[in-house]
Amino acid sequence: MAIDVSGLRAVVTGGANGIGLAAAKALAAGGADVWIFDLAKEQPDQVAASLGVHGLPVDVTSPASLETGFQRAGEVDIVVANAGTAQEAELLDTTPEIWERLLRVNLTGAFFTVQAAARHMLPRRRGAIVLTASTNSFDGEARLVAYNATKSGLLGILHTAANELGPYGIRVNAVCPGLVRTRLTTGLFADDEAARAYFRQIPLGRGAETEEIAHAIAFLASAYASYITGATLLVDGGQTAGKYGTWNEQRAEFADSRWRLKPNS
Repeated sequence: MAIDVSGLRAVVTGGANGIGLAAAKALAAGGADVWIFDLAKEQPDQVAASLGVHGLPVDVTSPASLETGFQRAGEVDIVVANAGTAQEAELLDTTPEIWERLLRVNLTGAFFTVQAAARHMLPRRRGAIVLTASTNSFDGEARLVAYNATKSGLLGILHTAANELGPYGIRVNAVCPGLVRTRLTTGLFADDEAARAYFRQIPLGRGAETEEIAHAIAFLASAYASYITGATLLVDGGQTAGKYGTWNEQRAEFADSRWRLKPNS
């Protein structure tokens, strides 16, 4: 499924793997001229070359690095502020180093990205910025206090940027994924018992694939969302719609990393 973004230039931060890579692919499939920004260790130039797009080593925690990247990319129409990381730790075990690292990448990096994008879009009076937030923007999942704080903070950036940039024709939105199969979550997807328990709370009975988040990003970046700004689009299989869990063994069974209803249910 390709969403038409032909003739537009897009930048995706953290675009060399996971949701960012899927977003880069989706935008390229829709006809955009895509630039992948990522840390040098992620080899963004090589990843981009394999897709027939552009790649640059960019550190989102450095305004200077971002500005160099945007200068190289040229006039941008779409910016996906996706770069991020996670690290689990109990509240009392969250060290200053963990806290500062996650805030620096997930929140400060996103702020710098939105700021740089806005500076380049303002003179042209148009553009679309999409933030990768999370269902953790709204809840307090255990062992993720620093991550949760950063994802909650993204909504403050989202709402303020949408308010200030709207008069210039620049839209700012966020996707809020639930659990997605990426290199950070492969352990849970591979652990049958952990997946069974986690996916019990999700009405669709499974986790997401990166492509499913990418389609939502491409939609928000496209003209199909021309009257949407300041919005958070939940892409979570219905997880935040429930309270006590959807699935049980009386009417369903868990296999192949997902819950399914029994034939007679």
